[in-house]
Amino acid sequence: MSLMNDVLHFDDNTGVLKCQSGCILENLENLVNDKGYTVPVDLGAKGSCQIGGNISTNAGGLRFVRYGSLHGNVLGLKAVLPSGEVLDCMNTMRKNNTGYDLKHLFIGSEGTLGIVTEAAILCYPRSSETAVAFLGCNSFEDVLSCARVIRQKLTGLLSSLEMLDDPAADTLKDNLKINVPISKHPFYVLVEISGSDSEFNEKKLNECLTLLMEKNHVNDGTIATELSRIKALWSIRERITEALLQEGCGYKYDISLPLTHFYKIVEVMRERLGQKVTRCVAYGHLGDGNLHFNATTRTFDPEVLALIEPFIYEYTSERKGSISAEHGIGYKKTKYLHFNKTPEAINLMKSMKALMDPHGILNPYKVLP
Repeated sequence: MSLMNDVLHFDDNTGVLKCQSGCILENLENLVNDKGYTVPVDLGAKGSCQIGGNISTNAGGLRFVRYGSLHGNVLGLKAVLPSGEVLDCMNTMRKNNTGYDLKHLFIGSEGTLGIVTEAAILCYPRSSETAVAFLGCNSFEDVLSCARVIRQKLTGLLSSLEMLDDPAADTLKDNLKINVPISKHPFYVLVEISGSDSEFNEKKLNECLTLLMEKNHVNDGTIATELSRIKALWSIRERITEALLQEGCGYKYDISLPLTHFYKIVEVMRERLGQKVTRCVAYGHLGDGNLHFNATTRTFDPEVLALIEPFIYEYTSERKGSISAEHGIGYKKTKYLHFNKTPEAINLMKSMKALMDPHGILNPYKVLP
């Protein structure tokens, strides 16, 4: 049986990669890196996840703030329809304004309308020099101020802007013996910049951090430019999920909120859950408003689940956020889809599903209520 993991072509002139859907993301990254390019999506699970799954779920990832979503970076694809017909939309042109852009039906539809088998992905010139800063803030207001200054002062260099709270850092320390490299703070911000000139990168980053210190938005911080130290700082952000697995039963939520409401939901949930949980932690993609809220109990507690759902989705919807920022709807969130989609939108989605998959054979019970 074919693994469908062949790289079909890479164009050095345009950075367009054509590959089959079974290719492992990290393998694609290594391949295009050798050509001086980078894949526009980067996930903690890149060592095992497949590009077809990334496309079908419109995976976000760590560098969304720089490269955007797969909706913007998949130029074309092939998909097998429920009828067995192969739809060939393998366009490789960045500009192609020829009627309905059918590939978007399959990006993020979680395999309910067709199965992606091949894709043409726009890759970007790889920045040869990277620097990472890990910063400590005393309040979430300081985190927001920090983010505003970083966006303004590091325009064109910023490749990632992440955050975690101190309870998340404590989880790393308690379960994985990983300590943050600066003094203890309520909040931490991780900033990554990348460009072609290491001296210029470091100069701009130092200027930005000096300004943040002067304005008292940041109280402590460290900069890494060597690969080993960069990886060590990134492990603090990337291994939180692994640390939480040690806690027992996890209640995991992937939402997006306007930054003014970004952390308030965590404070509300802590008060709501109280001593019924062992942890309430938050981390996420500060650069694009995607918050990962996690609570844990030693064993599954239906009372805790009832306190979280549907409250967290109602709260998010009322503030015009998304109940699923980057991990899709699957089958667990179908009954909450109405918090983000109007009845008219849901009906149109159902009509599209009925038209393309009248017998409901592709990923039944997923996405649609």
